Parts: sequence; C-alpha cells; structure tokens
Amino acid sequence: MIVAILIGREGSSGFPGKNVMPVLGKPLVAWPLAAAAATPEIDRVYISTDSPKLKEIGLAEGARIIDRPAHLCTKEALGEHAYQHAHEVITEELAKEGQTPELYVLLMANAPTVSAKQLSEGISALRAHPDYDSAVTVSCYNMWSPLRARKIGTDGLLRPFVPFETFGDPKTLNCDRDSQGDVWFADMGVSIVRPKNLDDLDEGMLPQKWMGQKIYPIKNVGGLDVDYAYQMPQAVWWLQNNGAG
Repeated sequence: MIVAILIGREGSSGFPGKNVMPVLGKPLVAWPLAAAAATPEIDRVYISTDSPKLKEIGLAEGARIIDRPAHLCTKEALGEHAYQHAHEVITEELAKEGQTPELYVLLMANAPTVSAKQLSEGISALRAHPDYDSAVTVSCYNMWSPLRARKIGTDGLLRPFVPFETFGDPKTLNCDRDSQGDVWFADMGVSIVRPKNLDDLDEGMLPQKWMGQKIYPIKNVGGLDVDYAYQMPQAVWWLQNNGAG
C-alpha cells in the first residue's frame, strides 16, 4: 500500500496562518492534499496535525487524521520526528488490516508546488529501482550556489559560509551564478520514501534524513515550501503555470 502523509501544525512564528492562507480559492494545504488525491498509485492519505482547522480541511479532502502529539508541535520539533510518529501509527493500523506500507509520500501543509504527475514519476522510479531510497522534488536555484553563501563573523563582517577551497582553486573561481554548474535544492514539494528510511533516520543524508542516501531527483521549476509572506506570489505563479486557477 502506498500512503501519503502530510504534516502541519497550528503555530507559525514566521508567517502565522500560512497553512490555511487562501491561494487561488483554496487554503494552501488543500493543494498538496489535492495532488495526493489525484495520484492513482496512492491508496490512502493521512494528515498529522494539532490544528482543528487543518483537520477539518483534511477530512474534507478525504484524508485520515493523526493527532500530532504536543511535543512534536513546538517550534523546535523536527519534521522528521513527526513523520516518524505518523509512520508508527500507520504501520500499526495497517497491520490490523493485514497490510504493510510499500512507500510513503511525504507532504507538507505549506508546500503546494507539487503535482500528481510528479508523484507518479517518483513512485515509478522507486518501483523500477529497488536500490533507491527515495525520490524528491528538486528545483534549480543557481543564484543560491554555496559559492555565494556568507555568514556574519564575530566582527560583524561577511565571511564565506563554505571555504572557497571546497570548490577547487579559488583563483579559478568567478562570480557568475552558473560557473559551478546547476545547483539543485530539495524544494520540499514531496519526498517519496521507503518505510525503512523512517525506521532508522540516522542512516539518512542531511538535512532531511528521511531521504536516505540514494535519492532520485524529480525535476521541478520554482518549487518551494512557504515560510514567509513574500513567497506567496511564487506559489501562485507555480500553481497557475501547472494547471491551477
């Protein structure tokens, strides 16, 4: 059985109410739920949350509810542990039905930039390649190359976030955004993973350890998870250019 798990919580300090913010006539969270519902390979959808409003929306979209424990609803709580909790609940529920999860489709309430077509692509890739750990939507953001990343030092001045030597001889480097080749970021639209990834998170690659080590890229354009109000126009752009609104 292929199961989708969407996570979202009540609180948000950066962008309060983002998960239910209206976007093209629907709350933000309804878009990833709709993508899961439109994917023929997905047998069941769950939403793990402490939010009454998200539960209401989830039920309206045909999802089953997992009550997310309070200790997994704090600002400090990690999404990987919320997914892991959901995995435990779902595995126990399916066992009573004589079934086991084949794959998990991991979604986020604030990440609307995913389509049923992409979900089907990722599922097909994992079924065709049993050695792959996951399939993940990625977007190309060369302007955010690690070569351009900076941190503010104790003296208040900018320093390289990653030593330039990491990329080769600094004398051969330049400021062109494409000079290091395409830079792909997991855009958090979806991670399709094997259950074993959630059994042992320590075996996974940072920063999202649920992805495991062998990760298939589902190429996206302009994907993101919305954490700030200024990102909403990009989410609208993506949805409009992928058949919505």
